[in-house]
Amino acid sequence: MKPRYLSLIPAPPAGFETGPVGKRELLSGIVVLLAPDRETACALLPDFCARVEGIVVTFGAPAVEQLGPLLWHVSLPREAADQGTPLLQIAREAIDRASQFRNAARVATLAQERLVAEQALRSEDYQRVTNALHEQVNLLAESEKKLQTILDSVDACIYLKDDRYRYLFANRAVRLLLGREAAGIIGFEDSEFFDPATAEAIRRNDARVIDYGETLVTEETNTILASGKTITYRSTKIPLIDGEGRIYALCGISTDITLLKEREAHLQYLAHYDMLTALPNRVLLADRLNLAMTQARRRGQLLAVAYLDLDGFKVVNDRYGHGIGDQFLVALAGRLKQMLREGDTFARLGGDEFIAVLPDLPDSAAGVPLLTRLLANAAEPVQLGDLTLSVTASLGATFYPQADEVDADQLLRQADQAMYQAKLAGKNRFHLFDTEKDRSARGMHESLEHIRQALAARQFLLHYQPKVNMRSGEIIGVEALIRWQQPQRGLLPPGVFLPVIENHAMAVDLGEWVIDTALAQIDTWRSAGLDMPVSVNVCARHLLHPAFSPRLFELLAQHPAIPPDRLEIEILETSALEDLAQVSRVIDECRSRGVRFSLDDFGTGYSSLSYLKRLPVDQIKLDRSFVNDMLVDPDDLTILDGVISLATAFDLQIIAEGVESTEHGSMLLQLGCEFGQGYGIAKPMPGNELQDWVENWRPDTLWRNTRPVPRDALPLLYAITEHRAWAKDVEAAARINRQDIPALRHPCQLGDWLRSARAERKISQTTRRELERLHDKVHRLANELASGEAAGLPDQEQRLDAFTDAVDALVTGLQRAMEKRR
Repeated sequence: MKPRYLSLIPAPPAGFETGPVGKRELLSGIVVLLAPDRETACALLPDFCARVEGIVVTFGAPAVEQLGPLLWHVSLPREAADQGTPLLQIAREAIDRASQFRNAARVATLAQERLVAEQALRSEDYQRVTNALHEQVNLLAESEKKLQTILDSVDACIYLKDDRYRYLFANRAVRLLLGREAAGIIGFEDSEFFDPATAEAIRRNDARVIDYGETLVTEETNTILASGKTITYRSTKIPLIDGEGRIYALCGISTDITLLKEREAHLQYLAHYDMLTALPNRVLLADRLNLAMTQARRRGQLLAVAYLDLDGFKVVNDRYGHGIGDQFLVALAGRLKQMLREGDTFARLGGDEFIAVLPDLPDSAAGVPLLTRLLANAAEPVQLGDLTLSVTASLGATFYPQADEVDADQLLRQADQAMYQAKLAGKNRFHLFDTEKDRSARGMHESLEHIRQALAARQFLLHYQPKVNMRSGEIIGVEALIRWQQPQRGLLPPGVFLPVIENHAMAVDLGEWVIDTALAQIDTWRSAGLDMPVSVNVCARHLLHPAFSPRLFELLAQHPAIPPDRLEIEILETSALEDLAQVSRVIDECRSRGVRFSLDDFGTGYSSLSYLKRLPVDQIKLDRSFVNDMLVDPDDLTILDGVISLATAFDLQIIAEGVESTEHGSMLLQLGCEFGQGYGIAKPMPGNELQDWVENWRPDTLWRNTRPVPRDALPLLYAITEHRAWAKDVEAAARINRQDIPALRHPCQLGDWLRSARAERKISQTTRRELERLHDKVHRLANELASGEAAGLPDQEQRLDAFTDAVDALVTGLQRAMEKRR
């Protein structure tokens, strides 16, 4: 008779070949076998199909490829007993063979027990077996569903590929990335989804895993064909090995690091260029100056280093505001850069201080015309709208090579000293550094001998500045800051004497004195019941000294009651770059004994991801230069946000220096930085005053209630800073009756955010409409100030008051919107 098709489950999977069967035909000798293809079926039941009547083999079930061949049920006719054992033996062998496959053992065993117990099956037996099979299928499906849910919840691309580089599995993140459902991904290779270069690069990495069994961790930059979007991933790929040791697939996990790479690139730019003028900053200047010095020695020519400082620029800032001052600096810097030669370097050190590096001079006389032109161009007026501003400059210059070997820092100090001589001589002129005269005329504060004598006479002392959690009020430690109690000149800050010994062996002696004195102070505090960690600053020369670690351990041994983690070593970011490998080894050696390390002035050096990864520090300190102006400088606010995000990504504690006011602390807390240090918390104090301060210290009430701003609400924080800074510049311009009111791009960043908030419903409709109304009003009033016309407000002072009131209302509205977003 012809084979009949029978489904023994209520809802057969898609792709099964099934058909209706009546009750009378239920015992007609039908075997139902689920297999991925005919070859597998024949391998499972050799010659079975050809010799036994009533065999049905079904193909094409999608789940088969993942589960393996699965014997669902075997039914035998009542007449099987009369036919002897061959047919029963063949069925048993089929069941035994099927039970070898995973996920099928329980089903196969159940069916085998039925065949052994009864040779003739009743219809109720069919139902019982069918129910058991159905229960196993449901359990498998539920388990697979749970696993799928877990993998789909992971915020990373997780996938499996077979040994022919075809996808076997793709979680939700992969499907969203490629813009396809699973059916459009499974079975396809990467060339279907990525551009040829990307697909080839992925294929090479996959081959290392599948062909050679490597576990691969690498960065992959992928360009998606459908969207054209390029994304950088950090991918981990491991080989999957079966019981026979054969690699049959790979498992990959890819995490999107595009934003981190972009931030790293941005920080690299910030590390080398001045944000205001786009001129090289101190770091890039050091690189170019060292290169120019090398070329000068090789070519046998002179190099001039000129230090330029503007005369009277403070008056411009005080009279017209920082916004006008910044515009003036940008215009002047661009003009001075243009007048220099192609091979020259013009850099900004900060404020109104600039450096010019002038290579390829045949003699010192050849540099004089260049210096004269710099002074003349600096003195020319700068036109900013209707406002004409002009200043002069004082310039100091030195030449290289010299009779005595000097380094780049010494050249800059020489040029700086010459510039001050030009100022003392009446300004608006240049002065050439005289090495012989300088050698005989150095002051006491530059004398190594005086510093050595001061150390022997115990004229140095330490003050301590607290570091706190601004929200909770917890005091996490203090920083030891050296002072020189000079008999004639009084208490001198470290900037007066530390630069003199920076590259001298004296730095090591003074550094050891600081550590020993700080440990003794910790001992004194502990005896009085105050357990206070202390951080000390260590210069690069001291840290890289071969005896640094042994001497540190000796000093700790002299204070056995102090746990080593009560001492923290602060190193400058730029110092750590001098020999990163050696610095890392020293830090690791000291940390193994419990000493903690902090990276000081973070953000002023390279600040790269690889740099942070290689430097095993516990804490980083935000440089005060970024914190000081963050309330009125959106660029500084952006830098701080980027650095805080970078530190958070590396799980490092971050503390901000330069917290000079309640507003500074509040802004830092909103950015997610809880730890601070600065005059807004406490000034440095002698050790015997700290106990009283600790007992009376309380954080500002505003700080206690300030919470971090969610990342999607940060544009509101930027908008507050941006509009405050703009309002200050507008007010300064309006008060001198200028018509060229500083413009703010409209729509500005806040306008862009409000449009996206309307589209994505980030805030309530009522809040959005109110912010849009206030925002439009601010820009309208600024335009009226610029035109000198406003309905009902003929007086410019009234218009200005209306404008400042509108800005205050907008800032208040933005702050309320941020509170609602928390």
